[in-house]
Amino acid sequence: MTTADRHIRIPGPGAIILTGPSSCGKGEVAKALCEMMEIPPDHWLSMGGILRGVFEKARDDAGFVAALEARHAISDRCPIFETPDITDGLRAKIESHQAGLTRTLAARTGASARPGGWQSVTALDWLEYCTTHGLLVPNRWTQDLIAAHIETASQSRAKPLILDGYPRTRIAAEHLLDVLDAAQTPVLKVLHLSISKQEMLHRAGLRQRADDDPAALLKRYEFYIESVQPSVDYMKDRLGSEAIALIDAHQPSYDIQDGKRVLNLKRSIANVVCACVLALTAK
Repeated sequence: MTTADRHIRIPGPGAIILTGPSSCGKGEVAKALCEMMEIPPDHWLSMGGILRGVFEKARDDAGFVAALEARHAISDRCPIFETPDITDGLRAKIESHQAGLTRTLAARTGASARPGGWQSVTALDWLEYCTTHGLLVPNRWTQDLIAAHIETASQSRAKPLILDGYPRTRIAAEHLLDVLDAAQTPVLKVLHLSISKQEMLHRAGLRQRADDDPAALLKRYEFYIESVQPSVDYMKDRLGSEAIALIDAHQPSYDIQDGKRVLNLKRSIANVVCACVLALTAK
């Protein structure tokens, strides 16, 4: 991009939704768009960032923990098995991760002494475990938290919102559009970043996250096919096809060094960002 292209203007208040499979570059695109559109940090709503912010702040702020329980019924005081959020499906999911939960709880100061071990996991424990292991948290939690952030950010309507990686299911998409309607915040564009399964596996391998083993990665791609794509289809049906832009998120650019092609990551990301900008500014 040239200096003249550095800043872009999108007319009116509204929301830009970034969606796609794991490792498609949503975060990099969101960061670039925030810089180009001069969007303030609190208008970049990443569900992963929101969830991380919850458990990180809860570690040091007892007042925040109390407010979290009062406003959203996400508690750190009793086992999740004793909360209204527990279902047979959630119970089975938690039990299937008892080994990982045991390791996680034991790694914390004093957690090894907690009566009940992994069975004492609280809602806040489970939220943190899911966020750090790429698992979905209960729908009500994400819906409540995203709605609260949209309500706060929508009070300043001069700049668009960027929703990064949310929604991930059809139910979440329906709730999100209802929340945006209530906040009188139109969807400016859904940017659907697309990469192949092979490219996703390649990028995740370079990222080397602890939970990025082959089986987990394939399961994430299956989740994209089975859940994320239907959420995009729902938004297309509700908003109209013109609101959806399919973006090729694999646009590599190479330099030649010692006679070999070497990926220029910065320019490759810029290629994808340019495609997003064209979609946002198309008449």
